[in-house]
Amino acid sequence: MALTIVTDSTCDLPKAELDALNVVRVPLYVHFEGETRKDWLEIQPKEVMERMAQGAEPATTSQPTPEDFASVYREAVAAGSTDILVVTISSDLSGTYQSATLAANEVDAAVEVFDSKNASLGAAFMVRRAAAMRDAGKPVGEIVKALEDIRERSKLIFTVSTLEYLQKGGRIGRASALVGSLLNVKPLLTLDNGVVAAAGRARGAKKALKTLVETVQSTADAHSDGELVLSFLHIQDPEAADRLRAAVDEAGIKYRPAGVYEMGAVIGVHVGPGTYGAYGFVDPNPELGLAGLN
Repeated sequence: MALTIVTDSTCDLPKAELDALNVVRVPLYVHFEGETRKDWLEIQPKEVMERMAQGAEPATTSQPTPEDFASVYREAVAAGSTDILVVTISSDLSGTYQSATLAANEVDAAVEVFDSKNASLGAAFMVRRAAAMRDAGKPVGEIVKALEDIRERSKLIFTVSTLEYLQKGGRIGRASALVGSLLNVKPLLTLDNGVVAAAGRARGAKKALKTLVETVQSTADAHSDGELVLSFLHIQDPEAADRLRAAVDEAGIKYRPAGVYEMGAVIGVHVGPGTYGAYGFVDPNPELGLAGLN
């Protein structure tokens, strides 16, 4: 078996890391100021956030086409791959999963498309696990089972400055109850089975930070049979991610650090500036490895 792993740009791992993992990235598209550009390749979150803050019309996004995926699949087969595993952003947030699935009919290879039911680092950790297991010679079925375990034992928790961007983009899901919150109330959000959902609200930034730390602790407590692996994320605000990391450390939470990452332009369009948070999962099988973190 020769296995190629494919993911989309919303996993938010930098190209250098994906290259080191031997994982192929298919970009989503950002439509902004009359141009259509590829996420992370042709447009960066800094440009979008700065221009939107200056009053530019909000950007929109779209999934890769089936042909975008098919061309990657064909290249993999031409290079000798017999199996292709694709890890995508939640199918409830984007049509990317559908495009990847439709493209599977275009190649003579076994294509497994896995719906992460997640976004950003939630998908990135699945990619890391898949790469580690591929390199260890594990079959696709076993890899998919391991990804399902991560999906069930993970938590993405974040706060945004406003729900305006999620509301305009139609991605607000079960967080709609927070619309119209009082002034200075910070909404806390998560992904619940692939859909943006309310995780609470906090009055002021300090209380929001405290609540984020409490959620990280509850994630660890909910699955006490493994090692908590934790990453921090932000959009154009690394200081906010660092404050959260320091607060988690001060709380005495034990975890395996897995870096600080910026979310890309596609996700940034929908959550807006001032977004930061953490992604963690309790790993019951650390011996399976997380490529790039081992």
